[in-house]
Amino acid sequence: IYILMHIRPYKPPAKRRGLFSRFVRLCFWAVLPLIALCVWLVADGLRENIFKADAIVILGNAVSPAGKPSPRLAARLDRGLELYEQGMSGTIIVSGGTGWEGVDEAGAMRDYLVAKGVPVEDIVVDSNGYTTWDTARFTACWLRDNNGVSAIAVSQYFHLPRTVVALERFGVPKAGAAYA
Repeated sequence: IYILMHIRPYKPPAKRRGLFSRFVRLCFWAVLPLIALCVWLVADGLRENIFKADAIVILGNAVSPAGKPSPRLAARLDRGLELYEQGMSGTIIVSGGTGWEGVDEAGAMRDYLVAKGVPVEDIVVDSNGYTTWDTARFTACWLRDNNGVSAIAVSQYFHLPRTVVALERFGVPKAGAAYA
């Protein structure tokens, strides 16, 4: 009886986690926040915020050496034109710099919109919009100088959250977004 009372069932030794297993777990926990950020970025960019504004701001993108907007830029311009025609604003700010093509993006954007029927006096050209921050700075200054307080940014969905944040940081009280 004494021996039976002190016999313990066999318990195999605990498995040691290998270096590879630890590496996989570390990668999972390191990448998870990045995946969550990407999901948030897409969801936020696909949520439009459209209202009557003082200006529609179309951010630049590549143009051909002949001055023709790339398909991505043409989509932005068409979306901005659509908002303009719906009466969301009477002013369109086109912003872009001179890229490797040697063509002023903002000038090409203006020409595209004028060819589509927008009066040239309704278009404000920012040829120093090399970055999103440059565009936001220009837009905020233009709005202050023209007693405006609101703007709708037009770009691709993945670019809009950053653009809205930039506009707000430069003092635009009401910044909306519309994706191409």
